[in-house]
Parts: sequence; C-alpha cells; structure tokens
Amino acid sequence: MAAVPHRVILGVAGGIAAYKACELLRLLTESGHDVTVVPTAAALEFVGAPTWAALSGKPVHADVWSDVHDVPHVKLGRHADLVVVAPATADILAKAAHGLADDLLTNTLLTARCPIVFAPAMHTEMWEHPATVANVATLRSRGAIVIEPATGRLTGPDTGKGRLPEPPEIFAVARSALRRSVRTGNATPPSDLSGRHVVVTAGGTREPLDPVRYLGNRSSGKQGYAFARTAVARGARVTLIAANVSLPDPAGADVVRVATALELRDATLKLATDADVLVMAAAPADFRPTVYQDRKIKKTKDGTAAPIELAINPDISAEFGAQKRDGQLLVAFAAETHDGLANARTKLDNKRADLIVLNEVGVDKAFGRDDNAATVIAADGAVTELGLRDKEDLADAVWDLVAARLAS
Repeated sequence: MAAVPHRVILGVAGGIAAYKACELLRLLTESGHDVTVVPTAAALEFVGAPTWAALSGKPVHADVWSDVHDVPHVKLGRHADLVVVAPATADILAKAAHGLADDLLTNTLLTARCPIVFAPAMHTEMWEHPATVANVATLRSRGAIVIEPATGRLTGPDTGKGRLPEPPEIFAVARSALRRSVRTGNATPPSDLSGRHVVVTAGGTREPLDPVRYLGNRSSGKQGYAFARTAVARGARVTLIAANVSLPDPAGADVVRVATALELRDATLKLATDADVLVMAAAPADFRPTVYQDRKIKKTKDGTAAPIELAINPDISAEFGAQKRDGQLLVAFAAETHDGLANARTKLDNKRADLIVLNEVGVDKAFGRDDNAATVIAADGAVTELGLRDKEDLADAVWDLVAARLAS
C-alpha cells in the first residue's frame, strides 16, 4: 500500500455477519487508510453507531439527512478511492444492480468512481436464487468485484455456501484492487479477467517414504496464493489447488487440497479442463519413492543408510500443454539455482507453455518470502524483467501479460 492514506468507504449491510466488519475496519485503519463507515439502518440493528465511530475515529451517518450542507450522498462516493461492502446482503446486491438509491450507502455506490468490492453473506438459498445470480452477474459486468462467499456455518444450525469470507482475506482482495488502481493510474481499472476461469496451483508436494518421513521442498505456497488473490480482484472465477499449504483460504477462491505430485496431477488435469488459464505455481516433487514402507525405516546395525529407489513423477505442465485447446493459456514456472535462462527456455518449449516465470531459488530466495523477483519469457520470445517486489505485485504483473494475450 502507498504511504499516502487512501479514502475508503466501508459499507455495512444488515446481516448477522456485520460484527465481522469490525475486524475488517480495524485492518483498514491500521494499514493507514482514512475509513468512513456507512452502515444501513438494518446494519445498525446488529452493530451500533458508537462501535463504528470508535473504531474508525470518525462520525457515522446512515442517512442522507445528516450534514446536508456537505451533500454526503454525492461527496462520499465521488471522493472515495475504494468502496468495500461487507457484508453485502441479497438486498444490497439487488439495489446496487438496479441502481436504487434509498439510503446513504446506495447513493454512495451510484456516485463512486473507484473500485467497488462486495463481500456477500447470506443463506445458500438466497445466494443461489436466480435473482441474486443475475444481480451478481450484472454487477460483475460493470466492473464491480463480487467475491464468492465461503462455505461453512451460517446463521443457526445451517451449513452451506453463503458465509462471509474471513476479514483478513476480504482485506487482501480490497488491498489488491486498490493497489492495482494506484499502479495503473486508473481509478476504475477494468476487471479484465471477468468471466474467465483460472486454475492456480500452489505449495509443494510431499512424497511419503514411511509413516513419518517424506521427500519435499521449501515451497510455502505464498506466490500461488498471491496469484489466486489477485485473480479474484480482477474478476476471475478461481480454483486454487493447494499442496501442503498452511495459509488461510483466499476469499473468493474454491480451494482443493492435495498432498502428492500424483494427486496434484489428477486434480489439475481434471479441474483445468474448462479453464481459460492454468498457472502452475506449485512445486511438484520431481521424484517419489518406488516403495512406501508402512513402518518407520530404522537405521541399519552397521550405521549405513538403506538405499531408496526413486521413480520420476509426471511433468504436469507438459501434460496439460500437450493437450490444451486453442485459446487456453499455460503459465509454467522454472525454479532454478543456475543457468536459469537456458533452463527456462528449454522448459518453455518442452511444456508448450505460453509464458514461463523464471525464479532464482535457494536459501532466503523466493521460497517462504513475501517478496519475489522473476523473469517472464513468452512463447513468442518476449522477455519481461520483474524486479524484486511484493508477491502480489509480481502476480499482478504476470496477470497483465496473461490478460493481454487473452484479449488478443
């Protein structure tokens, strides 16, 4: 985030999840933003105005009749750098889609000329109702970011899709949308992945040796998760295949968990069938033991190590590249310790990838860090250098290259 405070409107609609918006407000204010909370009248039945005022440090108004001389129903939206609505109920989504403006929040949504992020929360039946489906499609077609709700415990004993994503993950999507707006210099950057299905793999596979040991690598999954979060912020439908990752699920992404390279292969080839883009950010193990010992391997009496026979794992990127249809894009990765450019170009050809992201890896390089540097090589020979930067910024820069190719 830039050092200069940005003006953020936090809209809060009338749902039981309104209490979670308090944590989102705290995250926004602690990151240095100037946040104005605009609750609906129904939201104030769940969380009162004093709470919002105390956490934001600003007075709270929910109607168009307070401070009329400042014309708040126009001024708030017009001067905002970002609007986040969390929770976004079926009611507020319907009003926003149809341009209704019967309170301060809906007026603000009509006048805003900045990124708008909706974080829906409602019962499954309401989320899946054709009216809500149509309203969400309308909002997305206009460039709004509507995050897919999470699946889990709802109000009362019900469980299903419709739960508000966790506040830190909503914050991550909002931050990504704002950063992209600042980076591009466009107050309302296009949702250039809207209507696209992207599959992202992340993490490192583990190949079991025995009940307590495995072959693995240092991958944390942070770069793959950054690709997922930034794709959500650009309007994509995101499927994230996570291999042994201990990170919170990105808001708006469908997460599928795997452990081994063979499981990763099966999930990727199945789920990427209808994908527009596959981003192979995971680090699959190149080898696996040919035999799994069902008991812990013991040291030999003479102190020598028992030999372990290895088999070569399939090259998932190459398999997908060989069968991808016209219009599908493959973004492969090359994690190299030496001869990076030569190795990456060879992999680009062998995998039939459209882009390959070259990382120099090692201790304190790429794996586990919050920043990364890369060289992106395209099938047409173009080379893009991405200097050291936050992993979300790097993911966004790669999505720029992908979006340009999808558009062409």
